[in-house]
Amino acid sequence: QTFPAPTILCFLFLFLFKQLDQIIIHQQVDLLEAILGTKTSSKYEIKNQLGQRVYFAVEENDCFDRNLCSPIRSFTIRIADNTGREVITVNRPLRCNSCWFPSPRCMSGYVVQNWDPFLPKFTIQNESKEDVLKIIGPYATCGCFEDVDFEVKALNETSTIGKISKYWSGFVNNVFTNTANFGIQFPVDLDVRIKAVMIGACFLIDLMFFENSLDGL
Repeated sequence: QTFPAPTILCFLFLFLFKQLDQIIIHQQVDLLEAILGTKTSSKYEIKNQLGQRVYFAVEENDCFDRNLCSPIRSFTIRIADNTGREVITVNRPLRCNSCWFPSPRCMSGYVVQNWDPFLPKFTIQNESKEDVLKIIGPYATCGCFEDVDFEVKALNETSTIGKISKYWSGFVNNVFTNTANFGIQFPVDLDVRIKAVMIGACFLIDLMFFENSLDGL
């Protein structure tokens, strides 16, 4: 399967992102979801390495998709800066075999899921659909009382250049709300477009492996 990565819309985003080597993504707790068990639209704060919020992300889809198609649902996640200006759009179609959905604007990339009998594997591609990096997850993603790391590697899969981590956030939070905290680490000189693609990969990993799991048990 191929999933579209973010489309970068703002020059200011390029400038700010060029200086980052770490991003923290914090999913906000929804009290309605926690009390009633009804899946609501996901909302995320995106912070820099100092813990300062630099972007805010909101998922767009309908109630049917969220509650009946949850792990395979289609979605659009819009990422805005602190002034409300949209800077990235992440699109994912309803999961199907060999599906892909190109981002239509100036700069884009893709996250491609690769089949493997044992490990979660993805390929990060640039806007020309050329392979750039690999993402390789662990054998088990349950994350029982510990962080779960998806390593970002060179195409030869030998050298590690970064990682996408799902942070352990406590038994009550994980079991009753399914909210998540992620960290993304990459070289500061990595192409900003690929940094943006890694945000899209993080949202995809959350949806596929953690959203409906009792990873606190």
